[in-house]
Order: sequence, then structure tokens, then C-alpha cells
Amino acid sequence: MTGSGSRKTTRSRIKSASNNVDEDDQNNRKPIKKIRNRDPNSIKIMNVNLKYLLGFGIFASILLIILIYHLIQPNEGEKQVEKLRVITPFPAPKLMDLEQFQGDHKENLYWGTYRPHVYLGIRSRTPRSLIAGLMWIGVKDGRYVMRHICEDSDELSRYGWTHHNGRDFGRQVIVDHGMTLTTDFLKVKGEGSGYGGDWAVRIDAQHDKSKLDEELWGTGHFFFYVADEEGNSLRLGRDKLDTHDSSLLVYGSRKDIGDWELHTDSKDNMEIHYSGFRTPHFHNLTELVLGTLGAHARRVGLLQLPDSSDNLPNILVFQMSAKFPFRTDVAFISGTGLKRSRSEQRLNSITGDLLSNKLIEKQRDFEDKYKALFNLTDKVESESATVGRAAIGNLLGGIGYFYGQSKIALTQDLRRKYGEDFVSYWPAELYTAVPSRSFFPRGFLWDEGFHQLLICRWDIQICLDIIGHWLDLMNVDGWIPREQILGAEARSKVPEEFIPQHPTNGNPPTLFLALHDLVRGTSRNIFTTTEINEVSSFLDRAFVRLEAWFHWFNSTQSGKNVGSYYWHGRDQATIRELNPKTLSSGLDDYPRASHPDGEERHLDLRCWMLRAADCMSSITVLLGKQNDLGKEYQSTASLLSNFELLNQLHFDDVAGAYFDFGNHSEKVRLAWRQIETLSSNHASRELIREVTERPQLRLVPHIGYVSLFPFMMGLIPSSSPILEKQLNHISNRSTLWTDYGLLSLAKSSTLYMKRNTEHDPPYWRGPIWMNMNYMILSALHHYSIEDGPYKERAKTIYGELRQNLIRNVVDNYFKTGYLWEQYDQKKKGKGKGARPFTGWTSLVLLIMAEAYPEI
Repeated sequence: MTGSGSRKTTRSRIKSASNNVDEDDQNNRKPIKKIRNRDPNSIKIMNVNLKYLLGFGIFASILLIILIYHLIQPNEGEKQVEKLRVITPFPAPKLMDLEQFQGDHKENLYWGTYRPHVYLGIRSRTPRSLIAGLMWIGVKDGRYVMRHICEDSDELSRYGWTHHNGRDFGRQVIVDHGMTLTTDFLKVKGEGSGYGGDWAVRIDAQHDKSKLDEELWGTGHFFFYVADEEGNSLRLGRDKLDTHDSSLLVYGSRKDIGDWELHTDSKDNMEIHYSGFRTPHFHNLTELVLGTLGAHARRVGLLQLPDSSDNLPNILVFQMSAKFPFRTDVAFISGTGLKRSRSEQRLNSITGDLLSNKLIEKQRDFEDKYKALFNLTDKVESESATVGRAAIGNLLGGIGYFYGQSKIALTQDLRRKYGEDFVSYWPAELYTAVPSRSFFPRGFLWDEGFHQLLICRWDIQICLDIIGHWLDLMNVDGWIPREQILGAEARSKVPEEFIPQHPTNGNPPTLFLALHDLVRGTSRNIFTTTEINEVSSFLDRAFVRLEAWFHWFNSTQSGKNVGSYYWHGRDQATIRELNPKTLSSGLDDYPRASHPDGEERHLDLRCWMLRAADCMSSITVLLGKQNDLGKEYQSTASLLSNFELLNQLHFDDVAGAYFDFGNHSEKVRLAWRQIETLSSNHASRELIREVTERPQLRLVPHIGYVSLFPFMMGLIPSSSPILEKQLNHISNRSTLWTDYGLLSLAKSSTLYMKRNTEHDPPYWRGPIWMNMNYMILSALHHYSIEDGPYKERAKTIYGELRQNLIRNVVDNYFKTGYLWEQYDQKKKGKGKGARPFTGWTSLVLLIMAEAYPEI
């Protein structure tokens, strides 16, 4: 789109210059006619000379105008460079082009449950994939409803992967008002199969008659579909689908996997109907099927698809209806056109009893690996171990593959200059875990660093693959968009106003948390030789990007004081927010200075920069780059870990706490104000921010997670009295301590549990969050084993906090069926926010295992 715009601009300038030449030529012909009347002979001679002279003069004038124009204004090329820089990829070899991500690694990860936003969705890691998925008819308030996309409004008692190894096996349990649906996924690579191998899905539905309306739930209706994003047409196995005659449902062909077939196998008496569609749109497939089902039901009075299809369909949906209990296997066979495909033998191996045996074996392998890696036997009870298994399973099962273009907001200056508000990032792919399949089924940069603390312990290759995809999204300036909303399906879950990403804004560089673990494991030979080589190769290729990322933060987010930083992107002109949000920090509405400006010093960002500098220094040592560059990172880490400088910039002796600094007033409130509108005769009310005291440059007096960042990073010497003050804040029931975990904001804060706008309830102003509690526990564990006068105190607090967190998460899981985004301290630790939230809440497993990063 941008390239097209630049060509249009060039054409318009050429057209304008051409018009000027014509006008000058016409004006100069009038006196020539007068001369022609006086002396025809001289007219002929003068006519020739004048043409040359006039042409030369006009040409010289144009050159002069162009020269002057370029002297006073940047040329079009320079303007386009300025405009397009933000969407120019970083000029270095891509990490995903590394040899370790090719060959068997790439093929083994080709197929997967990479559509986390639906209850069961399968696709390949390619931009325009063959996709498959499951829908079913449920009952809500006495009416039939379609289940497909993960929606909190479905009010399912439970759903999520109880087991998933991230590669070729997963088991999910869904409880829908008395119906228990188990979906198993298995992937195999056998002799004769096409690229990526074969896969199978087992659908097993049981129901509790005491909880279901037998009239509505007597028959189960399940819809398995396959769709080709490339638009290749799909062909039915036969016009009348009868599983007694043939198991083939549909077949087709693609360049990546060759010929393929989809079969079903069931011992139950199953009725099958179908519909075929031709459409480039897949994000509204639920509505498409519902509309077809409803129209046919109105015509014939039956709840079934009409057994009809558009011409050359690229989507085929198969309705499988049967009495409960019900079980069927759906098997995908690739490479069926090959001479030695052995299709029938491969089909039999992933259906029926042979599939059952393989699933049992895979589940046993998962259990063995889980026990060996996390060693929970002597650390937690069996109930807790079950929750930990679901945490890692659903985190891995929530890994998705996305492809598309981010929408980038231009700065105010560029908007005025070019008359455009947004530009599109280059088309890019992203392989990433997601925080929540219902609310946030897409990539978030700062969440991903916490996800990888778990994933790198489970599967280093998957961890490196994910981090590599994220770093390949870096632009030429070293910036990475913090939220990735790629493709129509991802955009369909996000309000339009939240889609644009702002290139001036960052996000905590938490990937350095996982990279720190990888560097430590490599340096200490914790990994296998193969893993060490792959990590080293990865870091060597990634170094130039990590360097650019670090310097983007160090230059664009630096403060006025040496060793200070502040998050850009806060709204300085808001009149509706009680405290202007700091979305780029990840802590959204956590209280900062009431009046944002360039004088701010944000404590958490300073600490993130210390972790990044320290990690970069460690990488230079690992890679043997102890040159001036390595010394620079070491010097930056030393500066940011300087305890005296930290205290000068951020410590309050009276409160005994660390704070942000900025232009701040505590006398700020939201008050109702009458607003008269021209379009109506009555006045409306809205909450408007009122400031009754002039703000001053000062420390911002709110104790909470931000205050504890120096403690989390181990910056406080173990012998310092300031450490005791931090332990006092943590253990004080009047400020941060609860029986369910540590609060995000102290009860003593003036903004504790205060709404930020009329429509924004408190988010990081009290509720308990697992990622920050994990980091605080890591620090407590560190100080509990480091010699000092507060060692035993830290050990006691550590034990109590760890028990509280585990107990509350486990209790909520068994009561509600979910891990939650946050936990409500006012309602006895009840889960709140998004569910299931098996992003960083999955860190509860590392808490159970007492596995913490080295500080």
C-alpha cells in the first residue's frame, strides 16, 4: 500500500511540471503571430530560433525550480525513508533461517494445535495453511448454541489441555453443562507420508443424564471442518456419506504436503451430513455454519446440514450426529499420491485400538517427563501436582502460529506531514504462546518472557524457536511491536481502537529473563551437548538484534538523570483518567506521577534495563566478545546496580520504600460533571479528572509491585537495613500481605482499588498477580540462602508466601476448573479476570518446583 502511494505522488509531480510547460508555450506564441504578418521570411528563421531558445529557457527554469525545491525541502525519497523507517525490517540475517530451525525441526513442528482461540483447531506453520477444527451444539438457557471460538460467555465448567507436549500429543477436557468432551491430538511421521506427517483427533463425548435435559441432549451434534486458506478446492469422498461403505470424508491436494485425505472411524451408529462453502473468509465460520443450519432447519424441520455445497468449495463441514456416549476418530493422511504411500496401513495405525495404544503411550511419556523435570513428589501434594500438569499442558497447548501485518500508528508529526494515521508492518509470521485462549489469544511481548521461563525448561528447541520469531519482528530501529494482532482471526477478537501499535512505546524486555536462564545453563553445562551448541549458535546470530533492542531502550526511554529511564506513551492531556495509564510498562493503571512529562523516573524500567545489561554482558562472555562492547554492557550493569545511586534517585527514607519520581499531586480525583450536548435537550454526566493541588517534582508515594523491583532484582545488599524494610512491607498485613499472595498495590495507597475511569475498574491496584509474586518469591529465596542478618526472616516469609500462593491457585482450580488472570484479595482469593489464563499464572508450577532464576 505504501509503495503504491509513493508512485502516485511521483506521477502527480510530473504531471504538474508538464502543465507548466504547455502554458508557457501558448503564451509565447501570441507575439510570434504578429511577427509572421510583417515579414514571412524572417518569421521562418525566427520561428526556429525562438523554439530552441524557449525550450532551453523553460528547461533551465524547471531545473532551477527543482534545485531550489530540494534545497529547502527533503526530496521524496528522503521523505519516504523517514515515513517507512518504522516498517523497515532489521537489516540482519533472520534467526528463523538458522540451520537448526530447518530440516527435521521444521517438519516435526509443521502440524499442531496452533489455533488457540478455538476449542480445537489444527493448522500448519505456514502462512496459508490447510486448517481444521471442531464445533458442537450445546445448550444454554434452554436453547441450542454453537461452540467453536473460546468465549467466556459460553460459561463452560472447564476446558483446557490437561496434557500437551508442545509437539505431537495433547489431551483436552471440556465440560459443557453435564457433557464431558475429551479431545485427543496425535501426530506421527511414518514411512510414505507427505511433508509434516499424519495426524489424528479422537472425539469422546460422555454425558451426565442427571444434569441434562434428555429431550435437548439426547443426540450429540459435532461438526468437524477442513478449510484451505490458499483457496484450493476440496472434494467429497462421495455424494452420500456412509461410514459403513467408506471412511473417506474429503480429499485434496496442496504444494506443501501433496495429496491428502481426511477419514473418520467410529464404532458408534453415526449419521453424517455436510455443507461446502467457497469463501476467502474464515474468521466468521461459526456464523456461516449456524446460518446454513438454521435455514435448513426452517425448511425441513431437522437440525442438520443440507448435504449441499458451493461450486469448488475450499471449506467442507461435516456434521456427525449420534446418541451419547459417542466416540469417533478423525484421521488426516498426507502424501497419498506417492507410490509408496501405504495409506491404508497408516490410516489403520492412527484410528481405533492402535490409536488408543499410542495415546496411552504418549500420555505415559508426558507424565514421566513432567515428574523428572519438576520433581514435585516431596514438595507438594498430589492435587497440586495435577494443577501443575494442567498449567504446563495448557501453556504448551496454547502455542499458536499467526501470520499477517501489524497496524502501526504514525507519530503526530508524520500524520500531519503525510495525511495518514497508520501504516502496515511487513507481512510476518509469529510462533508464540498466548496468555489466554478466550481473552488474549495472540502474542504479547512482555508476557512471552515469563512463558519462556517454563517452556525453556520443558523444550529448549521450542523456546528458541519462539524467541527467534519474536526477535525477527524487530524493525531497523530495534523496536518490536508489543502486541501482535496478525491475521483476520486475531483481529476479530480485538476492538479496533486497540489494534494500532505505537513505535515510540516499549514493553518490558522480559525475554532477557529466559535468555539469562539459557546462558546460565550453557555456561554450567546443564544442557546436553546438542542443546549447548544450539543455544550458542542462536545467541551468536541473535546478538546483533539483542544489541539493537537494548540500545533502542537505552536511547528512546532514557531519562534526564544518568541511570534513569521512563516509559514513553503516557497521555499528558487526559481529563478522564484518574492517573494516566502506563500501558507500555505492562502494569497499565499502576499509579505513576499524576502529570506525565520528561522529568519522570520509572523504577521498574531502570531495573529491567539492569537485567538486560547484565544478560548482554553474560552473552558477550559466553560468545567470547569481551571487547569494548562487552565492557560497555558490564559498565552499564555496574552503573544500574550502584546501590547509592539507586537510593539517591528512588529511595524515600521516611517511608523506607522505593518509588517512581515525577511531577505529582495526591490531590486528584474523578468528579461527576454535567455535560450539555447540542443534539439533545438534556444534560449528561461524565467523570472528569479534577486536580486541587499543584503538582510538584517528587517521589510518587505508592507502595506496590514497582516499589519492590530493586528487591526482586537482588539489588539490595543482604546486610543492608533497607532489606529489612522491604521485608517489613512484604509481610505487613496493612499494606501488601494477604493469605492468598501479595497485593499489587498497598491498602494504604490513596489509589488502592480505585477506578481509573468510569469504565475502567482497578487492574494493577490491588489484585494479586502470579508473575510479580513469582519474582518476589525468587528474591526471597535468594535472600533466604545468602548470608546476612535477615536470612531467617526471608526464609520464613518465603515459606509462608509460597504456601499461600500454591494453596489459593489449587483451590480455585478445583472449585472453578481454571487458572485465572489475577486473584481477588477482597473475596478470599477468588479468581478474577480472564480464564483460562495459563500464561504467566502457569508460573505456579515453577513455584511448586522451587525453580527460580539466579539473581
